[in-house]
Amino acid sequence: MPRTLVLLRHAKSAWPDDVADSERPLAKRGRRDAPAAGRWLRERELAPEVALVSSARRAVETFELMAAELTNRPLVTVTDAAYGASVGDLLDLVRGLAADVVSALVVGHNPGIGRLADVLDEGEESTREFPTSALAVFDVDGSWSEVDPGTVRLVAFAVARG
Repeated sequence: MPRTLVLLRHAKSAWPDDVADSERPLAKRGRRDAPAAGRWLRERELAPEVALVSSARRAVETFELMAAELTNRPLVTVTDAAYGASVGDLLDLVRGLAADVVSALVVGHNPGIGRLADVLDEGEESTREFPTSALAVFDVDGSWSEVDPGTVRLVAFAVARG
């Protein structure tokens, strides 16, 4: 059964003084760009069933604004495991998806989310940019548990701007 994996880097965040990194909110630009990511997905008829979202405030806000633009809201899991996650950590999250899930979204942070996109696409990390609100869409031919570097195919890449 073909599957779809969407990787999304959170939208542009603010840097207020005396706020912990995990509590940083979206900046004005981020609040414009996050809905654009949802519109981009909707226009391409990409409808994630489930979303794994970093527990950082900026990632959760990105998801909420993005999901409001979708036809159907994905079942969301907010997880600390995606905050500050390495490529290996993120791969473990993807590999742990239920077998009956056809389409999944992961909302995370750089460097992990951008490096995961590189590794999945090319089998190795590169210096390609993965800016805020960037989306990478992959076709997954096997099961989630079998996702490895170079085993999926990048079918779309975009940077959503509102």
